[in-house]
Amino acid sequence: MLQMKEAKNGIITDEMKQVAQKEGIDPEKIMKGIARGRIVITKNINKDIPALGIGEGLRIKINSNIGTSEDLVNLDLEIGKARVSEKYGADTLMDLSTGGDLENIRRVIIENITIPLGTVPIYQAAVESVKNNKAIVEMSPDKMFDVIERHAKSGVDFMTIHCGVTKSIVNHLKEHPRLISMVSRGGTFLAAWMLHNNRENPYFDNYDQLLELAKEYDFTISLGDGMRPGTIMDATDWAQIEELLTISDLVKKAREANVQVMVEGPGHVPIHQIEANIRLQKTVCDGAPFYVLGPLVTDVAPGYDHIVGAIGGALAGLAGADYLCYVTPSEHLGLPSTIEDVKEGVIASKIAAHAADIGRRGREEMNWDRNMSIARVNLDWETQFKLAMDPEKASTYYHRNKTMSGKSDSEPACTMCGKFCAIKILNKELGLKRKPKYEF
Repeated sequence: MLQMKEAKNGIITDEMKQVAQKEGIDPEKIMKGIARGRIVITKNINKDIPALGIGEGLRIKINSNIGTSEDLVNLDLEIGKARVSEKYGADTLMDLSTGGDLENIRRVIIENITIPLGTVPIYQAAVESVKNNKAIVEMSPDKMFDVIERHAKSGVDFMTIHCGVTKSIVNHLKEHPRLISMVSRGGTFLAAWMLHNNRENPYFDNYDQLLELAKEYDFTISLGDGMRPGTIMDATDWAQIEELLTISDLVKKAREANVQVMVEGPGHVPIHQIEANIRLQKTVCDGAPFYVLGPLVTDVAPGYDHIVGAIGGALAGLAGADYLCYVTPSEHLGLPSTIEDVKEGVIASKIAAHAADIGRRGREEMNWDRNMSIARVNLDWETQFKLAMDPEKASTYYHRNKTMSGKSDSEPACTMCGKFCAIKILNKELGLKRKPKYEF
């Protein structure tokens, strides 16, 4: 069953009903959004997980990246990263592993999560080529597609595939180099392959073959942005826009084939260019769901790039981006090697998504904030902890400060104001005898 084909035939599937219920939207709107290609449901036909919708009119979703490298292979750590990602609100997970037994790693991760999983199949194709004593540039197109099929059979729900990195764009970079030519690992593998073999990108050349695989398993194609800028100095340049225009044609072909597709975007983008980037993508790709990394609004904050990404993500979401890829504090410095790195990245992106959703959806999205405000005016600390994005951290800060000050937990005010608490004083003078009611 293809979700898009069913939607075009006016059929509301169980998955569409699930998405509608989660989002508080009429199921018919979900069906119409899928039929137009403006909403996707990332769910492989071989998977039994709750349906997730990404796209126009829906809440912004966030993705968490995990995965091994040749230097760090620890399956227990990856399971921990996967679980903490789901616990703190990641809507999807991507396994970007390049070290260890990749088939087993992917299988175990799928067994330990109930959210959609994405992958970048070219990574595994490259790793297997090297293991067979061949260079990455010696990969065969058949191998590239074989890995995609293996991922689909194992239950992968969406795949990043860099179909828009064409030979003409790569050749243009030779004549007109950027400050940082490419930072997309998958895009770079393909660019090197094209230069070495003097041939077109196999994913672009054999796009119909990719569509057939996607139809067989109904996985969503995420058209990777191999030309995303790796510095704000290269943002919104010819290579980035030319790839986007190529991708716009691929979006149309996918829709004609009833294949669900979304578009990936930058990357490093200065703050004043974010809205224009989002609007351009939405225009040329006819409203296809837009998946952005960050965007990162400055290049000078290693160790704090989760904050840099959250700033860009909030602005991108407000401008119309549908899906944010998290950034961890260790971005640009190394693999996120601790569960805490992953947790901080997820929460920073969750904050960005929620802030943008408030701007996009208005008061209907503010009930969570309203309840937190009621808990604050009531000096109801336990409810505040419960409502916090990170309940453990909120509780730890509160009780730590109480202990340091020597104050009892029975004293309702926190250590910021103590007996000069503005809320406590005014509540008393206003004669508020009845606490406002929460509305969960």
